[in-house]
Amino acid sequence: MLEIKNVRKTFNKGTVNEKKALRGINLTLNDGDFVTIIGGNGAGKSTLLNMIAGAYPVDSGVIMIDGVNVTRLPEYKRAKYIGRVFQDPMKGTASNMQIEENLALAFRRGQPRGLHWAVTPHEREFYKQAVERLGLGLQSRMTSKVGLLSGGQRQALTLLMATLKKPELLLLDEHTAALDPKTASKVLSLTKEIVEGDHLTALMVTHNMHDAIAIGNRLIMMDNGKIIFDVAGEAKKKLTVEDLLQKFEEASGGTFANDRMILTHD
Repeated sequence: MLEIKNVRKTFNKGTVNEKKALRGINLTLNDGDFVTIIGGNGAGKSTLLNMIAGAYPVDSGVIMIDGVNVTRLPEYKRAKYIGRVFQDPMKGTASNMQIEENLALAFRRGQPRGLHWAVTPHEREFYKQAVERLGLGLQSRMTSKVGLLSGGQRQALTLLMATLKKPELLLLDEHTAALDPKTASKVLSLTKEIVEGDHLTALMVTHNMHDAIAIGNRLIMMDNGKIIFDVAGEAKKKLTVEDLLQKFEEASGGTFANDRMILTHD
């Protein structure tokens, strides 16, 4: 479903601020893979997702999504293949639009835009049933402005919008990091339910080692723009946080320099 071949990216090339963000990344995801990504600060995790989404052009290498070479496609043309949820709950929704209008925009992603865009009665019922799945009671507030919702409600809605039309690939960039622990747990549970229930292929960046181990069928660790550890299946299930810290130190030759990950590993 996703194939990345020798992708490299350097920011501010040739200046004192030059930063090699990705150093020859090779990664293949099969249909239905749910991959968690961990790594220290500046490891290249978010840059990798941005490269896949087309937010930045790659310096070299190839990115394929479901057999289509998207390497040179602009971000808006890749949108029909990709669903994405950002760390900031405010990014994925239009606050001045109603819940059902936000869902309509998401559902019509990749379709031609005409003058007629009102929500039809059939669509309204479909969106209501979809929102009911979230278990947040929002199905009775479909005409409420999204700006009135809490951060957790907006993030859950963004997750629903990103998966309403089954994407070829779902990108989750620390999408629970800005939420309180209880809300984060709810959104994470919804994520697992939607990804596994709809058999989606997903990449999830997280700073929580426990979540990285518990969720998905595969885990990769990044450091300094490289993938330094890749584990799947039964071997992943048997991992502990201590194993991950040890693997990082073995592969990188240093200690795990990310206080937030150390503090949120249990």
